[in-house]
Amino acid sequence: MSGSHETITVTVNGLQRRVVTSPARPVLDVLREDLGLTGTKEGCSVGVCGACSILIDGQLMSACLVPVGELDGRDVTTVEGLASEDGELSAVQGAFLRCGAFQCGICTPGQVVAATALLAECPAPTPEQVREWMMGNLCRCTGYYSIVSAVLEAAAEARETSA
Repeated sequence: MSGSHETITVTVNGLQRRVVTSPARPVLDVLREDLGLTGTKEGCSVGVCGACSILIDGQLMSACLVPVGELDGRDVTTVEGLASEDGELSAVQGAFLRCGAFQCGICTPGQVVAATALLAECPAPTPEQVREWMMGNLCRCTGYYSIVSAVLEAAAEARETSA
């Protein structure tokens, strides 16, 4: 390989992965094309729609904006990594299903990841806090009502489970 490629070692959804690639490639491309993790979607490619939301060291980021070279030695969680190892859905994923908080599905993975980040930071958000946090995740289908309901339901479920 040419000198423009590097070996990037990153933990993705709990598994250490090594990728030989240009460090300037967007994380989104590496996740989808090299690692086969197609849950993270490409929407706008400029970081404003939220479809490609992932967690990097627990922080919500747009995978289309982050060069993979910045991930060496870091921890990434995609929508595929939110369910438990036995396949049980996370509280957010389950609430999205129960509340019908999706339609076409393009924004859903990013919505779920963003909601997960919100609940990690604020376990008991108000509806206004949910709406404000989720403003970075655009949806053309649902009107957001069911998304807000799902996030609030997941928060309540998580509080009940931990009590």
